[in-house]
Parts: sequence; C-alpha cells; structure tokens
Amino acid sequence: MKIVRVVAAVIKVDNKIFATQRGYGEFKDGWEFPGGKIEPGETPQEALKREVMEELDTEISVGDLIDTIEYDYPNFHLSMDCFWCGIVKGDLVLKEHEAARWLKKEELGEVDWLPADIALIEKIKKKL
Repeated sequence: MKIVRVVAAVIKVDNKIFATQRGYGEFKDGWEFPGGKIEPGETPQEALKREVMEELDTEISVGDLIDTIEYDYPNFHLSMDCFWCGIVKGDLVLKEHEAARWLKKEELGEVDWLPADIALIEKIKKKL
C-alpha cells in the first residue's frame, strides 16, 4: 500500500483551534487541520510552514509535536505529523479551502472531521 507522509498544523489562539473544510479532491467538504505533503529534502516543520503559507497566506511558528497519526484509507496509508502552531503574521486567507472555523474545546465535535483527523481530536481536547 502506498504511504503518504503529511503534516498538519493545529493552530491555537486564545484556546481556540483553527479548522478548515476541504474545497477539492476525494475528501471535499471534510474538515481537517491545514497542512499537506512533505516534499523531498524538507523537514516536517519546513513543510508545514510552506503549506500554510501556500494555502492560507500566513506565516506560522511550529511548536511541539502532538502526535503522529497513522491511518489506513482505502487506497493509501497516511502518516501525519501533527504540531501545535501559532500565527506569526497573516490573516489566514482561504485559498484552497471551502470554509474555516475557530473552535473551542467543546465545539471540536461540531464539524465532520476526516477520519485521520478524528484520532487527533481526543488528544487535542486533553491538552486544551
């Protein structure tokens, strides 16, 4: 099975988490944490900064690793490094996503998360 390595930014401001809704592809309309694929030669942290700049026109700081989520989708295995992140500068402009929300701890269950991201929600709740 093909392995896809990606990174995800759990952007936290004032005890709220930034979530985005996919605007394209096989998982369109599912909710996720912003991020994307790691390019050859990139560290996960470099990939995350690049992806968030490309997708949201925002510079972030990358903090601690929350967890690496391993999830088997029907056509590939996803390995997703998830990091706490902060905003350095920018306004989180949606370039590729359908929608976005700032969610408090008790609101994290209100969106339809993609399967791999669901595994991360409980870990985030414990740390908020």
